[in-house]
Amino acid sequence: MATLADLAELVRAPAALSVPGDVVAGAAAAGVLDRRTPALAGASVLLYWAGMAANDWADRRLDAVERPERPIPSGRVHPGAAVGLAAGLTAAGLGLAAAAGGRRATAVAVPLAVAVWGYDLRAKNTAAGPAVMAACRGLDVLLGAAGGRLTRALPAALTVAAHTWTVTALSRREVTGADATLPLGTLAGTALVAASAAAAPRPRPERRPTRPPADGDVTERRAPAPRSRRAALAAALPAALTAWYAAGYGRAQARVVADPSAGRVRAAVGAGITGLPALQGALTARSGAGLLGLAVAAAAPLGRRLARRVSPT
Repeated sequence: MATLADLAELVRAPAALSVPGDVVAGAAAAGVLDRRTPALAGASVLLYWAGMAANDWADRRLDAVERPERPIPSGRVHPGAAVGLAAGLTAAGLGLAAAAGGRRATAVAVPLAVAVWGYDLRAKNTAAGPAVMAACRGLDVLLGAAGGRLTRALPAALTVAAHTWTVTALSRREVTGADATLPLGTLAGTALVAASAAAAPRPRPERRPTRPPADGDVTERRAPAPRSRRAALAAALPAALTAWYAAGYGRAQARVVADPSAGRVRAAVGAGITGLPALQGALTARSGAGLLGLAVAAAAPLGRRLARRVSPT
């Protein structure tokens, strides 16, 4: 019978720390951070774990050759239990999303679940694989924005999706290794992602009162007040968190350029997964929720520690 440790390895439990930040970033971008956000984040985690279990069930024969140490080929988790767990987690995730966010959240969660299963069962080993996985993460961000205008969260969703594309493209070479062209391409993609996340949103024009004009006088217009130190710090935080993300993930990819062996590729994929909260934190802070952005980013070092015990890939 499978133990909790076996099931945690099956669903890549520590990697789920990279998931709630999607929903938080989406909610912050749409201006709908409220009591529903934690529940929607929980639904996102359940769908993520479902995807991991379904992934290993779909890959069970290939893993028996390439990764016999995984829970299913090693015999620690029965294939029927894995697919049953995946189905149960999917149902639970959809139910929680519906309970927390109603029809609008369900309208995003259902396509998300379909994309997750579609990736695992059909798209993963095709040219469309990275794009489908990127769509999963983009929809995850939009799930957080379901209570507001989705278009406001679209830039954040596209940024997270682009990051996910780079990680997924690398993950396809975890066993065989890669040539230097692939990590050079993903490294360029990471630079674009970082530039997008660090860019400050366009400030809204601020209306300032004017005094009524006296006879023969013109309306006085006040010059904009200088930005406060607090505002300056708030503007610098997204750039700082983005730099943290880019340094960690970028360094791992640079090592793959120098040595494109399978081990280096796996390390870069792990860095992309565990470093994602720093990117999500930058996007959250960019939307004005600085302290929450820091809290989201704090999951990055915790995820790296847990990844030493349970592999996130």
